[in-house]
Amino acid sequence: MLAAGAGLGLGELTAALAGGTSPVVGVGTQLIDLAPGAAKDFAVKNLGTADKPVLIGVVLLAVTVFALLAGAIGATRPRVAVALTALLGVLAILAAATGRTLAPNHFVRVLPGIITLLVATIGILLVLRILHPGSRTSQPGKPAAKASPESAGAAAGPAEAPAGFDRRRFLGTAMALGVAGAGGLGASLVIPAGVSEATRRGIRIPVPASRARAMPAGVMADVPGVSRFVTPNPSFYRVDTLLTVPKVDPRTWSLRIHGMVDRELELSFADLLDRRLIERDITLTCVSNEVGGPYVGNARWIGVPIAELLREAGVQGDADAIKSTSVDGLTIGTPLKALTDGRDAILAVGMNGEPLPFEHGFPVRMVVPGLYGYVSATKWVVDLEVTKFADFSAYWTDRGWAVEAPIKTSSRIDVPKGFARIKAGPAVAAGVAWAQQRGIAKVEVQVDDGEWQPAKLAAEDSIDTWRQWTFRWNATPGNHTLTVRATDTTGEVQTADRAAPRPNGSSGLHNTVVMVE
Repeated sequence: MLAAGAGLGLGELTAALAGGTSPVVGVGTQLIDLAPGAAKDFAVKNLGTADKPVLIGVVLLAVTVFALLAGAIGATRPRVAVALTALLGVLAILAAATGRTLAPNHFVRVLPGIITLLVATIGILLVLRILHPGSRTSQPGKPAAKASPESAGAAAGPAEAPAGFDRRRFLGTAMALGVAGAGGLGASLVIPAGVSEATRRGIRIPVPASRARAMPAGVMADVPGVSRFVTPNPSFYRVDTLLTVPKVDPRTWSLRIHGMVDRELELSFADLLDRRLIERDITLTCVSNEVGGPYVGNARWIGVPIAELLREAGVQGDADAIKSTSVDGLTIGTPLKALTDGRDAILAVGMNGEPLPFEHGFPVRMVVPGLYGYVSATKWVVDLEVTKFADFSAYWTDRGWAVEAPIKTSSRIDVPKGFARIKAGPAVAAGVAWAQQRGIAKVEVQVDDGEWQPAKLAAEDSIDTWRQWTFRWNATPGNHTLTVRATDTTGEVQTADRAAPRPNGSSGLHNTVVMVE
């Protein structure tokens, strides 16, 4: 365990210093990419934003157990222990070489794995050499030291260590390995990776040429506990496949637009800021959001219209898709029509009055109203390829999700919470409803099995934002079930048919049980 820990710790330190693929993150990312869809769905549903630290903990626990087993085997079969320990380093190298990475080149991406392999293997050899002093293969031709009669007699009894065992040397080696592992891991956690928070906050986003319209009075339901109309950045949901957040330097970032175009474009971050910026309020929804779930939020975004960039590049006639790629190599496929049909699809550089947070795609991400994020909201985007759906498949569609995924008409009860206790008499329920690109026309609430009753809608900001609602009712003693449904401006009523998020978004009606006293 000490040998493996030393290898892992110094491998993590190498990754922090050189920018290569962390052994833990590399293996964890491979587990994410190789996991079946049901496992991903379970993690998002049951672990939420804790899924990433849990996975890192599982990887570290697996390494610990594996190393302990290798050490136990090494007590009698040292060569097997060496081979098993070296296998840990080999796995780190393979994970880095074949997986998604932020490393600038192939050697740098595998360097931390190489260090892990070398240190762990040397460490186990040192320990085994102390535990098996009579079989030092590093000194061929030298006969094994003969044990004295006293030591032989001791060995015949319940000895604490093999003959010739040097306790002081063992403790020194163990301490050195422990310090290497703990020190390397600790140092890797404090060494800043990428640009700093001060650099991000120091960026000045120009005033947009087209400002978002002022929010009308009354967009916020006046009920304690209902979601804020504008979701604060720290509270905005984050669902992605990266175990560590990229901190991309905007000075070296660039975006390539190529493929089925007349002219390739390559833009720097400064180029984007010099272009016409627009500001819009847009609600985003994750396809992993269960009925009534938390993975939806509303923000004010600033960015460059994607349609203008595509016009400048000159999209060729038979193209029907944009393949966007993140800095780590993840790909997303977006219908070309969703980027050119007049909706406010943007390359966002700002969120709620500041540069994009690292967690939400700094320095640049895609924001496309009306589509679930897995087909539209590429974070840390570095490449846009104009192509055809027939010519590629993206990360999520390879894993069983639909190619196109317009957002479904949905609603949620925020207040009261499930199994809340309330007083009999006048009561209020409140929540949000959304149908981006269509807008919400009506929200209704049902008490138990009664008739559907209209809720009061808050003012509408735009068809691309969620809409808040309130419902006042007379609560009688006992347990009651409140159910909500929404109707969009096309007249489509939210379906009661239950469907899981896979393959194109959940459906069904959200309800909550309250206890009236």
